[in-house]
Amino acid sequence: MEIRAGFDEAHRAEVARLFWGAFRGKLGRILWPERKALAFIGEIIQPGYSLSAVDGGQLLGVAGFKVPGGGFMAGTMADMARHYGWLGAAWRGPLLELFERDMVPGQLLMDGIFVAEAARGRGVGTALIGAIKAEAAARGCGEVRLDVVEGNERARALYERNGFEARGEVRAGLLAPLLGFSRATTMVARAGADGSSGPVDPSSQLR
Repeated sequence: MEIRAGFDEAHRAEVARLFWGAFRGKLGRILWPERKALAFIGEIIQPGYSLSAVDGGQLLGVAGFKVPGGGFMAGTMADMARHYGWLGAAWRGPLLELFERDMVPGQLLMDGIFVAEAARGRGVGTALIGAIKAEAAARGCGEVRLDVVEGNERARALYERNGFEARGEVRAGLLAPLLGFSRATTMVARAGADGSSGPVDPSSQLR
């Protein structure tokens, strides 16, 4: 298994499919139907703000991230209108903004991690998290932040094993039925290949 900066353009459709499979529970009510969702996601994902795990040319998983200069998901209203029309974009856009999280100085925001079903149990998620920590340190960030929704205990356990600690909670309130979750836990870990926030050599994590 090899961790790479970005993802191969030949894998763009597969990245979109894996993202949709992982986050359909949160985004499905907004981005349906699936055909349009996959086309929209495939257009707006940014390889420059992601890390991918590959093996023999096969995509195993991806971790996206967000920093003040940009992020993995970078769609505009015009992008959305190309797939849903302006009327469809008019109500979908504001709802998607509810998922936006404020940037905090000194933090890299992990903006989704997803692993192909056939590759689960092979340490792909752990490898991607380690690479994200190294990426954060290389960018001068001391911490990595993420949110995990209520009920996703498997993901939370993975994050805890990799040094993340709960720092707060976000509640969906009356929008819970639409957003697909009632609350999410904010978790933070120190940046660096070993959890330290000191400088790291990105080549030790990325090839």
